[in-house]
Amino acid sequence: MTPDHVLCVNVGSSSLKLALFGRGGEGPEEQWRWSGPAVPGRPVELHAALDELVTQGFPLPTAVGHRVVHGGDRHEVAATVDDALLAELRALTSLAPLHQPGCLAGIDAARAALPDAVHVACFDTAFHQTMPPEATHFGLPHDTWERGVRRYGFHGLSYEYVVGRVGARELGRAVLAHLGAGASLCAVVDGASVDTTMGLTPTGGLVMATRSGDLDPGVVLHLLRHGAPDGGPLDLDTVAHLLDHDSGLRGLSGGSADMEALLKARGDGNASAALAVEVFCRTAAKHAAALVAVMGGIDTLVFTAGIGEHAPAVRADIAARLGFLGLQLDPAANDAAAPVISDGESAVTVRVVPTDEDLVIARHVGAILG
Repeated sequence: MTPDHVLCVNVGSSSLKLALFGRGGEGPEEQWRWSGPAVPGRPVELHAALDELVTQGFPLPTAVGHRVVHGGDRHEVAATVDDALLAELRALTSLAPLHQPGCLAGIDAARAALPDAVHVACFDTAFHQTMPPEATHFGLPHDTWERGVRRYGFHGLSYEYVVGRVGARELGRAVLAHLGAGASLCAVVDGASVDTTMGLTPTGGLVMATRSGDLDPGVVLHLLRHGAPDGGPLDLDTVAHLLDHDSGLRGLSGGSADMEALLKARGDGNASAALAVEVFCRTAAKHAAALVAVMGGIDTLVFTAGIGEHAPAVRADIAARLGFLGLQLDPAANDAAAPVISDGESAVTVRVVPTDEDLVIARHVGAILG
């Protein structure tokens, strides 16, 4: 039976976000939203949020949907949470060490606070299960594939929302750009993922707020052997922290990981900020062009997520680098973040679509229970 209310739980690396959806005429409708901090390594606390929910007159939900960053290679759709699934997801923690522990802590907290509710895991990796073998294999021996070393892809709930919002036919061959603190691109044909920039873990692909993105493997080996200031080795945990927390925009700029602040600093003449923005945009355009080659052309480019939705200068820079594809922006539409920001002469339709991962989670929960 389709639940009357679905609570969506999204635990990030430092934040906890909740959204309550009720039944609407055409599907789930958001009724309440709450956000607060989450401390890595500590249990997630839900009681204050649930008390606020009840105080505002809403019932405790009978179903809870959880965003889970890594679902491995077995899950093409959402799944009801049980002890066996949790054990499987815990085994994947090493593939998403920044995110998976928080996701699991959120599930543990919600199951304890709402023991009578049905809990459903919704996977960021599921959308990419349609990728062909040539997109999922690295250039490594086959036995590494058999041990799970492959391209999984992430941000799938966001990409699923964009496809549903615009429509597969309208998108055609599309590059979807989820540009936020975590950033990735996805090539979509007929509404299905055929390639993406993130790989085994969410560290790969584009330069991000604090993550390095793709590297020559030799860089990692060099850091492990000679990365210390005295030329000596760095230990594994130090290198892992460097790649996930101190790289990307933060590393390039020498401090800030915030795109809005970097754009302002660039305007004030800060060379390090300008370099960080330049590398971000150049890398995004470079990967986008590669995905166009994979698809054999492009009909639509979509910007979404925090930077994609709110940074017209970044959109303009990336679009200008892709101008050889016949892509042209309407500057006024871009500045206003209109739904379509390409001009009438553009060979590629360029869109801005605010994403809504929570709505996708609520839909999955309804589909499973309905």
